[in-house]
Amino acid sequence: MDPVTLLTVVVLAVFVGFEVVSKVTSKLHTPLMSGANAIHGIILVGAIIVAGQATDPWLLAIALLAVVLATANLVGGFVVTDRMLEMFGGRKRARPRTDAREDGT
Repeated sequence: MDPVTLLTVVVLAVFVGFEVVSKVTSKLHTPLMSGANAIHGIILVGAIIVAGQATDPWLLAIALLAVVLATANLVGGFVVTDRMLEMFGGRKRARPRTDAREDGT
């Protein structure tokens, strides 16, 4: 493929992705993030496979960069999903203080 076609595909993918995610209601963002994390896991496996089969040093460097970025994206996605799930949980009750003396002094 020529570079213009590749650039067109990337620009269209970014535009469509932005439009789809911006239309999702806030209640559905957590399942959307979980699905995205599954896709990022597959991308990470693919980057590891490409890095393992690289013969050219430049290809190896780019593949290792892809592994690092995919790992950061995957971990960040799980952190954000965990924070979103904590918002759905109820508030925790405050524990009674245990440092008070029993004799009242």
